[in-house]
Amino acid sequence: MRAPQLRAPADLGAPAGTRTVRTTSGDGVPLVGVHVPAGPAGTRGLGFVVAHGFTGSSARPDVRRVLAALAVHGDVVALDFRGHGSSGGTASVGDTEVADVAAAVELARGLGCTHVVTVGFSMGASLVVRQAGGAPGSGGAAARPDAVVSVSGPARWWCRDTPAMRRVSWLCEQPLGRVVARGLGVRLGAAWDRVPSSPVEVVHRIAPRPLLVVHGARDHYFTLEHPRALVAAAGPGAELWVEDGMDHAESATTDELAGRIASWGARTATPAVVPS
Repeated sequence: MRAPQLRAPADLGAPAGTRTVRTTSGDGVPLVGVHVPAGPAGTRGLGFVVAHGFTGSSARPDVRRVLAALAVHGDVVALDFRGHGSSGGTASVGDTEVADVAAAVELARGLGCTHVVTVGFSMGASLVVRQAGGAPGSGGAAARPDAVVSVSGPARWWCRDTPAMRRVSWLCEQPLGRVVARGLGVRLGAAWDRVPSSPVEVVHRIAPRPLLVVHGARDHYFTLEHPRALVAAAGPGAELWVEDGMDHAESATTDELAGRIASWGARTATPAVVPS
């Protein structure tokens, strides 16, 4: 991975202090995103790597709002996944983006974060689980997160048990759907030539690192079967928060919930990470 390049973002909607970052994944895809430095009351050495959902990017207002809420507590790094936003490449929707999560963790380490918590939303949730679980592309020791948070994530592939997921399947699998996906800001790559390990198959490998699974009771993409399956497969160290009234991913994550997630991440930190 090449050294990151930092500059002030042109987008005036970014949280205060936000800088644009550019790096390259381990498999050679150019990635663009943002670094939001910790606020004055943040914890020195604590970093959050945010993995956005399908069709998202670090420039989306809902994502930016979550970044700002987390940055109250620590540094935040968010890269656009391949095929999304300003990054290069094409999207695989849950497979090769594992290398993008690894690159973001390495970038956070390079920016001085000694305790890195990966926080994924929807598709990004499947990716932080798979990356911490050692799926291909997960990187070496510098890419290893210290704790993992899955928000609104799936446990398995090929979900068509909700109308929303049937629409996502149409976007990904049908020729016209792929054209529509490009209109939504996603450049889809070729269909999988192999079925990658699903989150529920690798989640047990995250232990003994802490794992938090957060899911909305009103999620219209993934039913509560998904978080319960993840926590059951992860083992006794995993924690489940079912949020009453919450729907799906970044748009449903309130500042209050983001703050609780950040506080959970801070509690997982080693003694080397101390308040500023």
